[in-house]
This record gives sequence, C-alpha cells and structure tokens, in this order.
Amino acid sequence: MSVKSLLIVLQSLILSFTLIFAQGTGKKLRVEVGAKVFINNQLDLVIGKNIGFITNHTSTLPGGIHLADTLVKIPGVKIGALFGPEHGIRGNNPDGVGISDGIDTKTGVKVFSLYGKYRKPTPEMLEGIDVLLFDIQDVGARFYTFISTMYYGIEAAAENNIPIIILDRPNPIGGLLVDGPIVLDSLKSFVGIAPIPIIHGMTVGELALMFNEELWINSKNKADLTIIKMNNWSRNLFYDECGIEWIKPSPNLPKLENAIVYPGMCLFEAVNISEGRGTQNPFLIIGAPYLNSQAVIDEMSQKDFTSVRLFPTEFTPRAIPEMSNNPKYKDELCQGIQIEVVNRNDFNPLRFGISLLNTIHKLYPAELEFRRNSLERLAGTTYLRSAILNNYDDETIFNYWENELNDFKILRKKYLLY
Repeated sequence: MSVKSLLIVLQSLILSFTLIFAQGTGKKLRVEVGAKVFINNQLDLVIGKNIGFITNHTSTLPGGIHLADTLVKIPGVKIGALFGPEHGIRGNNPDGVGISDGIDTKTGVKVFSLYGKYRKPTPEMLEGIDVLLFDIQDVGARFYTFISTMYYGIEAAAENNIPIIILDRPNPIGGLLVDGPIVLDSLKSFVGIAPIPIIHGMTVGELALMFNEELWINSKNKADLTIIKMNNWSRNLFYDECGIEWIKPSPNLPKLENAIVYPGMCLFEAVNISEGRGTQNPFLIIGAPYLNSQAVIDEMSQKDFTSVRLFPTEFTPRAIPEMSNNPKYKDELCQGIQIEVVNRNDFNPLRFGISLLNTIHKLYPAELEFRRNSLERLAGTTYLRSAILNNYDDETIFNYWENELNDFKILRKKYLLY
C-alpha cells in the first residue's frame, strides 16, 4: 500500500472514530458555516476593499453575533452598502411585504432594498463597491426567495465586473432528497428563478456554482465567483444535527419542523385552504371552514405515508405582527389537520403535500378553488393543476417529471461540494 493510500485510510478511520465518539457521548459535531471559515481564514479577500453585503438576520457567527456587526469592527474592512432581501436586513418584515431603503441602525450603513422596486442591485447601488458578499440561510425549496436574491446578486456581479463571494450554509432539510418538476421557461419568476426542481438538495454555494457555470444568469459572461465552503457538513445532516442554533429564516418558519414540511405545504398558498399563517405553527397545520378534518385524514390513511401522522384540529387565523398581517380566513374558525413527521429521513414533503392537495380536491371538488396562476408559479409547471383538476392519481402525477428530474440529478452532480 502506498503512503498516500495509507494516509487516506488513516484519515477515514479517524473520521469514523470521531463520529462514533460524538454519537456515543450524545454530542453533535459543530458545522463551521462559511461565515466562520471566512472570518477565521479568508478576510484577505476583502481587506482594503469596499464591500457590498447581501445579507439578513440569519448571517450570524457562533454566539449569535451578526456578521455585519463583526465586520464593521475589523480594521481594514469597510461595508459600503447592505442589501436586504425579503423580510429585510434584520428579518422582521412579514412575508410578501415590500421593504424600503434606509439606514441599518446597528451599523449605520446604507441599506438598499432587494424586495421592493428592485430585485437586483443596480449600477447606482454598486457605485464604489469593490466586492459583493452574500450570506443568507436558505431552506432547501426552490420557491424560497433568498436563492433568487442570490441569483440576481451573481448576475449583477457579472454585469458590473465585481467579484462576488458566497458564504455557504447548510441545507436545513439535508442534501439528499431531490424531487419535483423543473421550472418551465415561460413560468420563470422570483419564486422559480432557474430550471431546478422544488426540492433541489443543494446548498446556496452549490446553487451559486450551478447558476454561474451553466450561465443561467442573464449575462454574457460568468461572474468572478468564490465559494467559502463549510467545514464538517455532510449531505445526510438535518439542521439540528449541525450543532448550530436555529434562527428562523423567515417569520413563518419558526422551527426546523416547519421547514421540513414547507416544500410541499407551501403549495397550499395557491388554493383557498389556510396553510397555517396567522397561527404559531405555519405549514404544520392546514384547514378551511368547509373541511371535514376526519374525512380527509381517513382518505389519506389509505395512502402509503407511514412517516407522518395526521390529527384533526381547529384553529382561527389571526393577524400576527411581524409574521402575518392578513392571513386567509382571518378571524374565521377553520377545520384543520395537524401534521406530525415521525420519520423525517423517509419523509418526502413534496409528494405528501401534493397527495394531500389531491385528496382534498377529490373530496371537495366544488369548494376547492385555485388562485389564478399561483400553483403554476410555485410548481413551475402547468401540469400539476391540470392533473389535480382531472383527477389523476398521485403516482401518475409524480411520474410526470421523472425524466427531467433524472436529467437534473446528473447535472447537479457536477456542482456538489460535499
């Protein structure tokens, strides 16, 4: 055996013993996010440069300190502008509510909104900026708008010949499951910015590489892109196995459990069923005044979703400051279903969500209404709504995108960093 081969074997054994020890003691291996690696090892990329920082409240270091608050205290580092996505720099704007330009009160730095009149940094916003930095926590679903903000950041960097650095963070729902239709060109939008499936199974760093290398950005040239990788993350890890404190990435994802079901349950935004906004448990409860909870649960019990339990419930959506201003069925009693995932490793949130929506249509074809073009935008295809309305069974629906999904999985392998 060569020396190189022996070293590889020894490294593998050390890693295995480390994992066994961590599991045996109940300790979690701490993942070092890209922001931590950046601060520790790669500040030379920005020293002496004027930084444009695309960020929000999830950009924290161990101990909960915001990266922007840390950077402004480092000699030789200057933040020239902050760019805020949906929910704002400090994350206290409700879903879907536009944000305005302003001044960040903690750092005194100018803030430009990327969720208002503009979705992409303009040349005027980038005047004097030497390098762009991106650090925002994603949740692993294509229609979560932070990856669209990143997409436009890469595009702006390419158009304005400014280097961009992506600080990588974990995919909270793991990096193994990949499912869903690929966005049609005709349905590209801010909730479907690129031809990827609903569950992409990638980190923001990996997505950034794909967007840039495949030239999906609307630019003749690629951006000068640098990815700061994480340490100790692997694709089988859920967020609570990373040794990192959960910071709700948006107001209606207060816990990891909400994020785990989100890729499927977000589809209920497209119909006249409450997706749980206006409660403290969005996406883990759904309902409407016209539902019979037990009838839906009985119908779902005939399907093979052993990784999840369903319970009847009642709830009344209310306006909740900084969370949901005007939820569906505000102040109306809804008959609902509570969702409990009992085996997240075997749970496919997209297939479950589609099956539940399909079941409700089967039971309530006259009552269930679709918001105009909403499901098409979320799903990235016209097929899903048509299939549900035409009473296609679940497997027929899932099989529809199998070929294009397999093609994406092959492409995806080129960009996996972990």
